[in-house]
Amino acid sequence: MNTLGIELPSRRTRRRHAPEFRERVVQACRQPGVSIAAVALANGLNANMVRKWVIEAEARTGTAPLSKADMPAAASDRPLSSVPLHFLPLAVPAPPAPAPAPADEIRIELQHGATAIKVSWPTAAAAECAAWLRELLR
Repeated sequence: MNTLGIELPSRRTRRRHAPEFRERVVQACRQPGVSIAAVALANGLNANMVRKWVIEAEARTGTAPLSKADMPAAASDRPLSSVPLHFLPLAVPAPPAPAPAPADEIRIELQHGATAIKVSWPTAAAAECAAWLRELLR
């Protein structure tokens, strides 16, 4: 067998990003109210890798790490006393009428040509009804 003519696929190599590009991405992440995931997505990068770049940049420059104070506060993060309370009356529709209670019997209607059969079977004997129906349909 001759394998010299077969070309093997090349290994996928890691992308290497210029330091200037990394710095621009890190600076975009450090803007107040900006999420690292959004910056990563906008630049076609993995958010975990961008977070690593941010941590490395903070270690290099000695700047304080991104904190919750740099990020916008969600309503659930604020103390309850700072959340304005308002009463909004809502019209609640009446509950739907209850569905009719299921019948206490199984009703089967079969029609074959001019012949029609109607069978009522108690639900307590559902297994026997299934066996009878199986035999009938053989």
